[in-house]
Amino acid sequence: MPSTATSIEAYLEEIPEERKIAFTKLRETILKNIPKGFVEQMSYGMIGYVVPHSIYPNGYHCDPKLPLPFISIASQKNFLALYHIGIYAMPELLNWFVFEYPKQSKQKLDMGKSCIRFKKIDQIPFDLITELVQKISVDEWIKTYETQFKQSK
Repeated sequence: MPSTATSIEAYLEEIPEERKIAFTKLRETILKNIPKGFVEQMSYGMIGYVVPHSIYPNGYHCDPKLPLPFISIASQKNFLALYHIGIYAMPELLNWFVFEYPKQSKQKLDMGKSCIRFKKIDQIPFDLITELVQKISVDEWIKTYETQFKQSK
């Protein structure tokens, strides 16, 4: 269920105490490693990392008033989640992640199309998340987005 928080600070205050350390480390991992150009902001009731309109004026095809989304993180009811649209859009990135995950985590990979669920917050593979976040530049993401999503509309 998305948060109604209107700021990152308000969102962080809503996170249950037992998840704050892991969530903060996940956020810091992204902030330290995401390529230049992505911006952190509230997006769809989560903390999102987006391509701002100053770089990609067309915005998101579903709602051009919104910036182009890329990654989001959320504290859901039963898990922490990392939503990475690049994994959904780029089969080679998905294959890489699925191959590398068991090398860095004893937990079985629990994921949907773009959602990676972490039910055991003490076993989040932060080094793997670091690598994942670094793999796609803003320019690469825009190119992928335009070929994979925008044309199909």
